[in-house]
Amino acid sequence: MPAQPAAPLPDEPPGQSVPPTAAATVVPAPSAGAEAGVAGRQEPAAAAPKAAIGRLEQNMTQALPGRPDSVRTILATFLAQGHLLLHDVPGVGKTTVAKALAASVSGTLGRIQFTPDLLPSDLTGVTIYRQETGTFEFHPGPLFATVVIGDEINRASPKTQSALLECMAERQVTVDGTTHRLPEPFMVIATQNPVEMDGTYRLPEAQQDRFMARVSLGYPPDEDELSMLATGGFHDPLSGIEAVMRPEDVQAAGAAVRHVFVSDEALRYVLAVLRATREHPGVQLGASPRAGLHLVALAKALAYLDGRDHVLPDDVQTLGVSVLAHRLTLTRSARVEGTAAEDVVAEILTRVPVHS
Repeated sequence: MPAQPAAPLPDEPPGQSVPPTAAATVVPAPSAGAEAGVAGRQEPAAAAPKAAIGRLEQNMTQALPGRPDSVRTILATFLAQGHLLLHDVPGVGKTTVAKALAASVSGTLGRIQFTPDLLPSDLTGVTIYRQETGTFEFHPGPLFATVVIGDEINRASPKTQSALLECMAERQVTVDGTTHRLPEPFMVIATQNPVEMDGTYRLPEAQQDRFMARVSLGYPPDEDELSMLATGGFHDPLSGIEAVMRPEDVQAAGAAVRHVFVSDEALRYVLAVLRATREHPGVQLGASPRAGLHLVALAKALAYLDGRDHVLPDDVQTLGVSVLAHRLTLTRSARVEGTAAEDVVAEILTRVPVHS
């Protein structure tokens, strides 16, 4: 299916826009003003980070009603400058939540439908030779967006999946020997369908380890789903969502997150949990040092959302499953017994004592 042409990036010379690909587009994030036919979207006024974060959480809750824990984990991952893996069945709001986040922070949305024939250049962009000028021009791909959502990432080949490694770790892409910086803020939200696995490629450990957290949204509570059904499917969940933050506000909030205090007690608890995953009899490959860094960063972001200037061991316990479970490789015997990585992490968090 042909893709929509993309608007030129602000930092690129005129005429450089995203080339159309078979499964990738970059579009401005939707807003209520755009829906109503208003030309352009007005930038939100500068706001104190805490006040802006509160309105951002309200927007996300409107897009994903009845699942506050998932909303907070998504927001914490965004503020911690991490990337998210949404592991859930179709139709529960994975794409909607990504659109709401991009619209709320005055950003753009890059959308990629991963398919077996997708190429790395469909993500990163291509360099084109202009015969009339005798020069090469770089046309950025859908990775050059504020929020990039990759639908069914495990349907692409490992070669294409690997195109995400550099952008997720270093926030840049290299094409034809030239490095191009990605916009700030930048977040990859990839989705996986846990049910339909035919024609898919399992994400390698190196790829999974770069996702700060994995979240399953689940079904909404009955009352919220009943309200959705009452609309008859004609209500846009993104209607009324306006930009409440600017990129500068996001960077200010991120700086505040980095200054959240983590005590030696909390750090030693994180270390003990990491070691327990590596020594567990049912685990073949435990959590990496990067997993520990992600757990600490995400705990800082959660503490910031709670209005605290310090991390508690409770933050580590709250986020442990989301950060660690998708990184573990279980032994064959554990898989035969039906043990899930989430159960292993939950058991470790309960068993490992908090250092005093």
